[in-house]
Amino acid sequence: MTDVINPATEQVVATVAATSAAETDAAIERAHRALPAWRAVAPGDRARLLRRFADAVDADVENLAALEVANSGHTIGNARWEAGNVRDVLHYYAAAPERLFGRQIPVPGGVNITFAEPLGVVGVIVPWNFPMPIAGWGFAPALAAGNTVVLKPAELTPMTAIRLGELAREAGIPDGVFQVLPGKGSVVGQRFVDNPLVRKVVFTGSTEVGRQIMAGCAAQVKRVTLELGGKNANVVFADADLEAAAASAPYGVFDNAGQDCCARSRILVQRTVFDRFLELLEPAVHGVVVGDPSDEKTEMGPLISASHRASVQSYVDDTVDVAIRGGAPAGPGFWFPPTVILPRTPTDRAVVEEVFGPVVTVQAFDAEADAVALANDTEYGLSGSIWTRDVGRAMRVARGVEAGNLSVNSHSSVRYWTPFGGVKQSGLGRELGPDALDSFTETKNVFIATEEG
Repeated sequence: MTDVINPATEQVVATVAATSAAETDAAIERAHRALPAWRAVAPGDRARLLRRFADAVDADVENLAALEVANSGHTIGNARWEAGNVRDVLHYYAAAPERLFGRQIPVPGGVNITFAEPLGVVGVIVPWNFPMPIAGWGFAPALAAGNTVVLKPAELTPMTAIRLGELAREAGIPDGVFQVLPGKGSVVGQRFVDNPLVRKVVFTGSTEVGRQIMAGCAAQVKRVTLELGGKNANVVFADADLEAAAASAPYGVFDNAGQDCCARSRILVQRTVFDRFLELLEPAVHGVVVGDPSDEKTEMGPLISASHRASVQSYVDDTVDVAIRGGAPAGPGFWFPPTVILPRTPTDRAVVEEVFGPVVTVQAFDAEADAVALANDTEYGLSGSIWTRDVGRAMRVARGVEAGNLSVNSHSSVRYWTPFGGVKQSGLGRELGPDALDSFTETKNVFIATEEG
């Protein structure tokens, strides 16, 4: 049994039974047995079931949001958006079953056609920082493509995933098609990797664990999608709207208390406007409302756990130059103030390592080429922002920065209509958008001879 802790109060909100290795294998076997009937469901009927699932989520948004506030410490506004994102992603992929097109390829001597076939059982491993949406990004396209899904939520944040499993059953998703298995990664997640009936693993989490999963899946030539760490740059050029860039910068990194692989945790500012940018940044940081996540006015909640708070604190010791520090509540809860650091060297820990908390560094650069070099000076390549009024510069820098997702004069990273994923040590494959379906299907080629004799 695992106690689920409210990170804002440190109180136990639920106790959840952990799934054993044997129970995991039994669930995988059920998913395998359910596969033939699920893939045989007529495309229109599968689409209708996914829409019913989306409608069930929509009717439960407030309950799901309240669960996330208590379980994860997310602000109520963010939690509502996250539940709504699950609904929207289900609706988006509900259109997929009737549009899983193959191709007719011209060949001599006959007709050649292709089919997009489901892979089989898909194991989805979800992190604790965004439990609801990241779960949906995995299970919605997988189910739409005709696969069955076993989903493991993070040990710290299982509550909304368990509820989503209940809503799926209430909506009519058949038994065995979508199962939620709370438990340890070393037990449940490892069985996803080792059990040969699982044909793909979708993992979001640390790069270290992602490498282990990839190595384990390689033994069976098992497919993987990996969405891993990030150390993203927010590049501000002198010609940018500095007021807008500074006002938005805190929300590009402190959203979800910085517990976001897309957080713009390195702000790179052109030297000629560096001091002015810091002047504008200070009131913006102090303006971030940190407090009770159930309060509608709160913009940043607590960190997920005491151990994670200690990890974040290790990046802000006596050797660090803190330029700006925001406020945070006293008393119970895993609170940490929004913090801006001026690094002493380009190799400071806070510059090169993923802090995964409300800590951001600010560095100066001179020319456009320097900005690109600094942005790329990381093992990661997930996301980032570019602030400039020059469209040509925006395009040049966007093409030069090694990242899977970039935004200009914005901090947007994830939109369910468009592909999402990283390069370098930030992962493999793409989630969301039309591209996701390719990673949950296998192309089957069929040639039919038509010549006589």
